[in-house]
Order: sequence, then structure tokens, then C-alpha cells
Amino acid sequence: MPGISRKLNRLMLTGVLCIGFLAILTVAMLRSRPSPATMEEVTIAWAPFEPTALLCIADDRGFFSQNGLKVAIRRYDTGAATIDGIVRGDADISVGASEYPLVGQAFRKAPVRILGSIGKSEIIYLVARRDRGINTAADLKGKRVGTTVGTVADFFLGRYLELHGMTARDIARIDIKTPEGWVNAVAEGEIDAIATAQPSVNAAKTRLGTNAAVWKIQSSQPLYSLVTATSTWITRHPEAVNKFFAAMAQAEEFTVQHPAAARAIVRKRFNLEAGYLETVWTQNQFALSLEQSLILAMEDEARWMMKNKLTPDQHVPDFLAYISEDALKAIKPNAVHIIR
Repeated sequence: MPGISRKLNRLMLTGVLCIGFLAILTVAMLRSRPSPATMEEVTIAWAPFEPTALLCIADDRGFFSQNGLKVAIRRYDTGAATIDGIVRGDADISVGASEYPLVGQAFRKAPVRILGSIGKSEIIYLVARRDRGINTAADLKGKRVGTTVGTVADFFLGRYLELHGMTARDIARIDIKTPEGWVNAVAEGEIDAIATAQPSVNAAKTRLGTNAAVWKIQSSQPLYSLVTATSTWITRHPEAVNKFFAAMAQAEEFTVQHPAAARAIVRKRFNLEAGYLETVWTQNQFALSLEQSLILAMEDEARWMMKNKLTPDQHVPDFLAYISEDALKAIKPNAVHIIR
């Protein structure tokens, strides 16, 4: 009997210790989890395009709340509209605008700052009709090419023509304002080609079938999917910016470690067909960065805007003044390569 008692005592002691350990662990977990009172509310202006995949993954996986942010995501039709949203004060952080509309904002001396990029993409293509004799760049001469004048697609079209010994005057450039308009115009033969971005590239290619000639026109210059905010908001909410990039860093790591799951999240968020997702995934690099090449791209686009009289200014803005790298440098130092 004494032996049995000792065993029972040991079992009881072990049980008490286990319960105590679990209690301590539970308290520690609760303390490490941000309470509702400490959650900072942030409104994100979002342009719903595939290059913003990291935002979708962070939202789906709960990375924002894990870092003490309660986010509200507002959808906007274009990246430029997201920037307008933060300038008006309708949102705090803009996600999804490329660098091109930021160049326009810099010409207008808007109080907008680039905090970082969450992706780079090559998604702007030329889609042409083979039955109009278009198979190479030289075949574009004298043809009717649709795009939206003054946009980043127009910029890449103009630069592509210059790289192949032509200018915009060598084609009939047709100004079309909507994605549906671009696709319908080339599919129905109203024009000979379009310069456009995904998903319109895929839609036009599908409509034309074997009659489609498709090639890249970005000439290895990527588009950047930027995170921006106003200078005033950044100054007032430095911790929120840090928390945002901490969540983005988690999303980037998740994408690397679990690529299939990351694709599934993006496919569901955008309601994409599997084939299209695989295509567009290879056209994007989902990673945090702030690179000197971003500055060079903006300077190139600024010169093009001045040349095409899209701005009355005659001097390229100092784009370094529109960069705020402190938060990204704090979260992921090796992602920042800005020369000051």
C-alpha cells in the first residue's frame, strides 16, 4: 500500500505541475496577443490586382491582427485612385499603385511618400491581330494601336517603339478608356493591336485565339506595386507603418514557404481560373523592396511625361524626397537599396 500511495502522490504532483505549466503558457500567450484596446485601426486603399498578392495573403492569414493592426480594406478601381484616396483622407495607406501615378503626384508636389514595394511585375504586353500582318515590332508601322493615352501602358508603348526605331507618330494611336473597350476593339477588328496590362492581355488573347500575336513591351523594366501614405500620416503613426510591414514580411515568408497555399489564397480572392493564375504568377515577383532602380524608373517616366506635355514642369522632381524608407529598413534591412 505505501508503494501505491507514493505512485499516486507522484501522479498527482505531475498533474499539478502540468496544469501549472499550461496556466503559465496560456497567460503568456494572452499577454503576447494584442488586446482589442491596443489594436490600431488602419484603413487601406487597395487596387485589386494580382501584384498585390502579399496584402491578400496577410489579410487571409491574420498577419495584420497578429501585429496589432485592425485593418479595413477599401477597393478602388485603379492604383491612381488609391493615391487620391489617401490624399483626400479617405484611407491611411495605399496599396497597389505603380510608380507611374506617383510621378504625376510628385509633379503636383503632393504630400505623398513611398514606403516600399510589395512586388514587381512585367504584365504589360502588346496584343496584335496576325491577320493584319503584325508579327514583329516593325509591322506596327502605320497600324491602329489602342491604349489609354497618358497612362503607364502608353509610356511603355512609346518607349518600345523608340527602342525599335519608331515613334508614336509612326502608328495611329487610338485612345480607349476602359479594359472592355480595349479587348472588344481588337477582338472585333476595329483596331489592329492594343498595348495593355493583365488581365486584359489574357482576355484579348483568348478572344483572338490563334490570330493573336503577343509580346512583352516593358523591355525588362518592372512595374512596382507600391505602398504609400501621406507624410503627415506617417509622422503621426510610425508604429502602424512598422506593424504593416511586419505583416507584409510574414506574408512574403509564407509565400516562399507555402507557395501552393499562397496561390490558393490569391486565386480565391480574385476568383481566378487556375490556368490564368499560373500564367500571371510567373509575371510577378512578390517581395518587399526599395531599390535604386525604382528611382531610375520614375526619372525615366518623368522625362517621358515632360516630352509628351503631360505636365507643364520642365524639371525632373527629386524623387528621393518622396521616399520614406525607415519602416521597411527596420523590418527588413536587406530589402532597402536606396542611395542618398
